[in-house]
Amino acid sequence: MKKISITFLLICSLLYFKASAVDIYVAKNGNDTNLGTKEKPLATLNFAIRKARELRRLKDSSIKGGIRIIVGKGIYQLHEPIVIRPEDSGTKDSPTEIIATEKVVLSGGIKINGWKKFNGTLPGLPKNAIGKVWVADVPNFDGNGLLFRQLWVNGNKAVRAKNYNGDAMGRILSWNTKNQTCKIPLQKDINLANIKGMEMLIHQWWAIANLRVKSVKIRGNSAELSFMQPESRIQSEHPWPAPWISEKTGNSAFYLSNAIQFLNEAGEWYQDFKNHKLYYWPKASENMLKADVTVPALENLVKIEGTIDNQVSFVNFKGISFEHSTWLRPSKQGHVPHQAGMYMLDAYKLEKAGTPDKPTLENQAWVGRPASAVEVTYANNTSFESCSFEHLASTGLDYRKGTSNNEIKGNLFKDIGGSAILIGTFSDEATEVHLPYNPSDKREISTNDKIENNLIADVTNEDWGAVGIGAGYVRGIKILHNEISDVSYSGISMGWGWTKTQNAMKNNTISANKIHHYGKHMYDVAGIYTLSAQPESFITENVVDSIYKAPFAHLPEHWFYLYTDEGSSYFTIKNNWTPAEKYLQNANGPNNLWESNGPKVAENIKQNAGLEKPYQYLLREKSIYSNRGINRAEDKSVVFELIFKNDNLPSNKVLEGFAKENNLLSRSIYKWNNRLVIYTSSLKVESLQQTLKRLNALEIKLYDNLFYDFNRAKNCGDEPVAEWDNIILSANLVKDEKRQKEYLDYHKTQFEKWPEVSKGFCNAEFQRLAIFKKDRQLMLIISIPKGKKLDDLNPKTSSNNPKVDEWNAIMKKYQEGIEGTKPDETWVFFKPIE
Repeated sequence: MKKISITFLLICSLLYFKASAVDIYVAKNGNDTNLGTKEKPLATLNFAIRKARELRRLKDSSIKGGIRIIVGKGIYQLHEPIVIRPEDSGTKDSPTEIIATEKVVLSGGIKINGWKKFNGTLPGLPKNAIGKVWVADVPNFDGNGLLFRQLWVNGNKAVRAKNYNGDAMGRILSWNTKNQTCKIPLQKDINLANIKGMEMLIHQWWAIANLRVKSVKIRGNSAELSFMQPESRIQSEHPWPAPWISEKTGNSAFYLSNAIQFLNEAGEWYQDFKNHKLYYWPKASENMLKADVTVPALENLVKIEGTIDNQVSFVNFKGISFEHSTWLRPSKQGHVPHQAGMYMLDAYKLEKAGTPDKPTLENQAWVGRPASAVEVTYANNTSFESCSFEHLASTGLDYRKGTSNNEIKGNLFKDIGGSAILIGTFSDEATEVHLPYNPSDKREISTNDKIENNLIADVTNEDWGAVGIGAGYVRGIKILHNEISDVSYSGISMGWGWTKTQNAMKNNTISANKIHHYGKHMYDVAGIYTLSAQPESFITENVVDSIYKAPFAHLPEHWFYLYTDEGSSYFTIKNNWTPAEKYLQNANGPNNLWESNGPKVAENIKQNAGLEKPYQYLLREKSIYSNRGINRAEDKSVVFELIFKNDNLPSNKVLEGFAKENNLLSRSIYKWNNRLVIYTSSLKVESLQQTLKRLNALEIKLYDNLFYDFNRAKNCGDEPVAEWDNIILSANLVKDEKRQKEYLDYHKTQFEKWPEVSKGFCNAEFQRLAIFKKDRQLMLIISIPKGKKLDDLNPKTSSNNPKVDEWNAIMKKYQEGIEGTKPDETWVFFKPIE
């Protein structure tokens, strides 16, 4: 059905062309000396593009309505990238279209044939693998033995042999930054003697690192590893992200790979570089005499290469599959990413913090960009529609720089080692990553590109810190109606630079996307993540749900649905559906507006997110999700108290603006004398701990110790009203610790020993009564039906109920006023801002 749907769409698209368009045919049985007609097709896409180029150079009258290069069914093995140059450009009225009407694969892979059951002696091969492993010769490539990091058997990615099987990983014991070494525990029955080609993958917060092992020294029950340069120095010098070492949550996870002694499980493979042999332990369902085994050989399959003054224009791909690309930097220089897959060329901590743009910055980094199967630079009005990007080592499709008015629509991205889509400049290799990018020649900026109705599933499956869609310094981008799932880190990441300074970015939109089953491996993660100032930008009507429980070491609650990170400014974040309001605003800039996000968003918004109807046939390709479980946000109440100097509180106008920028209701902020109180959700604690600092209070206190909680549904047996108002009061407990304990004991047993008190609260229509404690200060929240007054309801607590008066009299001896109260004053009322 999928083939029928794609074919139908593509055939329909052919009907829109004018009769004057010229057709050039490519077929598996063609010949590049042919004319390129349907009857005598060419053999390669390269020659078809050359023929089209000549027609344009000669201004042939036949191309007035455009050029269609129609590629026949089959797998086309590439020996070099297909390059589209400025001379290949079409025009609006005469575009160049590269079209498949049936399954067409442009492959950068090489078939591995000649498999034989291995019956000899292989030093280091585990005992349980003897008699089960098959062997084949690794073919030459460009005169050398082919090096690769991926292997696909019958279309499924096999596992490079590693010391922990399945999803299991070990935990490092320590990391020595001075000596650039790491200690790991020894495993039973795992020999670390043969290290040639061995690598270590280490999990650290929001990124992994691939480190080539230089030496292994056994130290009792542990092994000390050193690593090759340059990755050894960068890994030990850079501060963010770093290996995680914690007695509370554990240490960074790791595994070792690419050694013969790790080949101990069906589905694993090992490449012997010295003897040019490939060993594989087949799964029970695989017959190696018939198996289709492919390894990648080319990093780039297609390159669209313009210049700033001579761009590529109006070239479109429709229905083409791009498969089997490689990326070998990790094997040659290691791979230590900074974020979103951008690898560090140099990085270190500053002895003295501060740069002109960022006075508190304590590190520097310069990054490179991973290779991509399809790479586009300086191009406008190009498109990829109804294509597929599968079985790729690194990025799928990368619009790197100087792109405008391009469209990525209705494509499938699946089984990709890195990001599905990257777009826009992140940092040039010569530019420090925290410097704002705003070139004098605006043609460098990726502008008004559109990414819509794509299905992205099972990407970032090697570089876990890569993303579904990653946009750097972009302007006017529209990311609409995509569905993203089964990614290791964040779904959509937009922005770069960690700066509040105005830069190249503005007018960006992320809307109506559906993001779920993300964060499969990493922390410090979100469905949608942003960086830096982006005026007039919108994040609206997206659905974000189902973040995996990543079983590794980090802050276990440090995951989010929406995350505006350092410098994020001038965003409107509105009407996004999430199961809970678990968002983070970390070191944001000014003028962000948060409005109507969370589980109460309208049902039609939830239903409309994701692929639109004409593209929902792609959903047949959705991946099978991991069984490791989904995080659930536990929503509890908390109170923040801010104490200011000399009644120097922010104005109501400032506080209302703060509320809009921080996903708060203004009515959740209360004042008394020199103090502010914010009554909010525990889901917002991590974010508010960052943003409240901007209000310049002398002290910020968090009350999250809820020791008493009267709940109407539980204690009265009836449903609470739909809306209520909160009354907030504060007092101190007396300094005597023994009497403080007595007070807490009274409240611990009140529901059992003083049931009359609960009855009084029920009579008074209290919806909830909660008491928080911080040191000896108490925060009391009384929730009453909206529009009613506490003065009218409170007398009902003791009406025909003398036990309540007795209770109140006992409690008085344990309480006294907070600093600033009058001599006869105990409880003070905080008033909501107006």
